[in-house]
Amino acid sequence: MKLKFIIPAVLIVLAGCSQKVQHPSSNRPSEHQGDSLYVVLSIKDIIKTGEKATLKFAVHNDQPTEKSFCKWHTPFEPLMSKYLDIKDENGNEVLYKGPMAKRIMPPPADSYLVVKPKDILSSEVDLLKAYQLEAQKKYTVSYNASGMSGIKSTNTVTFSYTN
Repeated sequence: MKLKFIIPAVLIVLAGCSQKVQHPSSNRPSEHQGDSLYVVLSIKDIIKTGEKATLKFAVHNDQPTEKSFCKWHTPFEPLMSKYLDIKDENGNEVLYKGPMAKRIMPPPADSYLVVKPKDILSSEVDLLKAYQLEAQKKYTVSYNASGMSGIKSTNTVTFSYTN
């Protein structure tokens, strides 16, 4: 009997913010991403201890219509979840030490941002605020929250963290 209530709740949680992302046509003007918003990550190749480890998170809309996405699990809100995977050169996952917020579902309307046609929205996050990076290592960063935000991930970035 409880299963009757649990299954719909799980489906709502899994749908998350992505239900607001529009997919109006099968035309694919961007050879990379089809009709979806996508993120491009960038970071300096070498970051020295004492510097910020600033990751740029740029959301692209190559479409002729505006698109919306949920800002939860992105740097467009204060750091509240582990939306990045960071691994060292040996494939070991870096410890996430930031906050983990619980959310109400579905997301309220003010949880969405709009990207105008052919535009880019960008934000930055200092990785040192939430991840335990060690000097003299090389790291790979990828975005892992496409299911929540509705933004497709397109790339990973690497950097060296040195003295």
